[in-house]
Amino acid sequence: MKGAETLQELERQLTAGAATYACGEHVARLDELHRRELYTRLAYDRLERKYGVLGALLAENGNNWNQTFYAMLFRTIGDVTNRETFMLLSRRVTYRMVLRERTSLQAVESMLIGASGLLANYRDDSYTLKLKQNFDYYARKYEITPLDSSQWNLRDIRPANHPLLRLAQLAAFLSSNDFLVDRLLECRNADDVRRLFSAEASDYWYTHYIPTVISAELPKRIGRMKADLLGINLVAQIQYAYGAYTADETLRERAISLLEAIPAEENRYMRHWRFYGLHPRNAFDTQALLQLATEYCDRRRCAECPVGRRQMAEARRFRERE
Repeated sequence: MKGAETLQELERQLTAGAATYACGEHVARLDELHRRELYTRLAYDRLERKYGVLGALLAENGNNWNQTFYAMLFRTIGDVTNRETFMLLSRRVTYRMVLRERTSLQAVESMLIGASGLLANYRDDSYTLKLKQNFDYYARKYEITPLDSSQWNLRDIRPANHPLLRLAQLAAFLSSNDFLVDRLLECRNADDVRRLFSAEASDYWYTHYIPTVISAELPKRIGRMKADLLGINLVAQIQYAYGAYTADETLRERAISLLEAIPAEENRYMRHWRFYGLHPRNAFDTQALLQLATEYCDRRRCAECPVGRRQMAEARRFRERE
């Protein structure tokens, strides 16, 4: 009975420490072999969970992989707080519409930016007036209903991550690429991903982050850090999902290799883990640690967590030897 009480106390301790990711101390003490084994399990779990999300989106899009990639691109291009709004926009201005108009950057820009509803927040200049005029035409042609500007979160948004600038970058990317999934599936390293997303927003944005407000002259390309995040959350996910969908193990392995080739992410989760001496080597490691943090620690699922279960098993073996 005492042994059971000890295990219950350990579980209570684990749960109490979940908020500060206290299990990081245990993970840091693991030898390299067992830590790699843990990371591999967690990273694959995360890929499988995201495959489920992507599979639902694929079904929604009638098993059309280009439309699904298009929707996922919108989902990952902005900040987390605007993720669902970007997804709504991808349903208002569909991949089919963009494909029909893609030879004209101005047309794609007008549809995406016009349908966002965000131009209502800014006074007009010659560029925005032209966008509005063009959007009126495409809205009638394709029966596009614009979003309400209030659906976007613009608080605490960095200028380089403003939804309108991201939409201008998206328009440039979509106007310069065809057969999108084919190109994405070929990416093998971080440089391939950065080249894929290297399109530069149109000339107006060279001196603007938001409409009508002049900024220092600077090309508005998707930056290296954002491209790496697209590699992690979009390219590798599509490769893994498409590989699973088509039973192509080479593609699934390519997704893993891509994650291993992309630098480790920097975010608040990684700062927690580094406090305990964990220093992820690449995006594969950070995806594993993100899975541990978001699926187990944040939800206090210590009894189901591979780290918590390992600690419980060690305690049980120790009690048996006594």
